[in-house]
Amino acid sequence: MSENQSSSAVPAETVDKPESKKKRWGLVLSSILGVGALVGGVFWGMNLVDPKESEEYLALSESHSAVAAERDSLQSDFDELEAGIAGREEAVEERGAALDEQAANLDTRDQELQDAKDKVVAREKAVGKIEAEQLENSVEDGVWTVGSDIKAGTYRAKEAVGSDCYWAVVKTGTNGSDIIDNGIPGGGRPAVTVKRGQDFESKRCGTWVKQ
Repeated sequence: MSENQSSSAVPAETVDKPESKKKRWGLVLSSILGVGALVGGVFWGMNLVDPKESEEYLALSESHSAVAAERDSLQSDFDELEAGIAGREEAVEERGAALDEQAANLDTRDQELQDAKDKVVAREKAVGKIEAEQLENSVEDGVWTVGSDIKAGTYRAKEAVGSDCYWAVVKTGTNGSDIIDNGIPGGGRPAVTVKRGQDFESKRCGTWVKQ
């Protein structure tokens, strides 16, 4: 062998033998399988834990249930309160309508009373006027000169006279000696007509009223 050939040759102990290669690949494969098993075991172990069974989840679930129950209770109270308010509003509206109707009835009654009062007042005025006229044109027992004491016209007894009633129409200034007309009616309501220049005499006949 030449010198060049001896310097480039590889030592026999540095050349891999087939057996050593197989050992290294075996170790690598074992490491890979070991790591895979470890990782798989971790993930498998994680899958075995149910999140819903954790203390945090159970605590949150219990808190949520309490909040939901309180919310339902508040909603029930609110619905009851709202229904009560609606009922009171309806009752107030009905009471208001009833008061309005009563007020209208009172107004009608007040108007009726006022109308009746006005009628009474008008009647009293009319009656008072008639009575005043009757009083002004009334003649009692006595001797009355037509034109100065009483007005000329027809006079009728206000009430039925008795049997002792006597009346007479005489010429003025004759002191009753010149009788124009007279009468003893004995009952009923006699009427007498007098003129100027005459005197009217009445005895026990009550009141005479000019017609």
